[in-house]
Amino acid sequence: MDIDVKIDKESLHIEVENAYRVDVPQVTNDIHDFGNKLGVDLTPLNIENLIPRMIRGVAGCEGGCPSDAMRMVREGFGKFKLKYVEGGILTAVQTLESGKLLEVRIFPDFD
Repeated sequence: MDIDVKIDKESLHIEVENAYRVDVPQVTNDIHDFGNKLGVDLTPLNIENLIPRMIRGVAGCEGGCPSDAMRMVREGFGKFKLKYVEGGILTAVQTLESGKLLEVRIFPDFD
C-alpha cells in the first residue's frame, strides 16, 4: 500500500508494507514533519484519524471491492473532500488556511 501526500507541488511518498499493521503514529509524524518543512501546520486536520480510516477504506480493494471506500466518501471526514477513484484509490483534499492545497492519496497494494 502506498500513501502519497501532496502540498501544492511538493510531495511525500510513504510505503506501507502491511495495511493491517500500520505504524500510524510514525506515518502521522512523517506527514506533520513534511508539512512543517513547507511551513504548514497540519495538526488541526486530524491526520492521525484520517489515515487509518482511509487505509481501512482501501485495504482489500485489490480485487475491486470499493464498499468501505465508498462508505467513507459518503460519510465524509471533517472538511476534506473525499473521492473514490476506480481501481481502489481513495483521495482526500482540503484547502489549507495558507491557501495551499493538501491532497492525501492511498493506493492499495496490487502485488
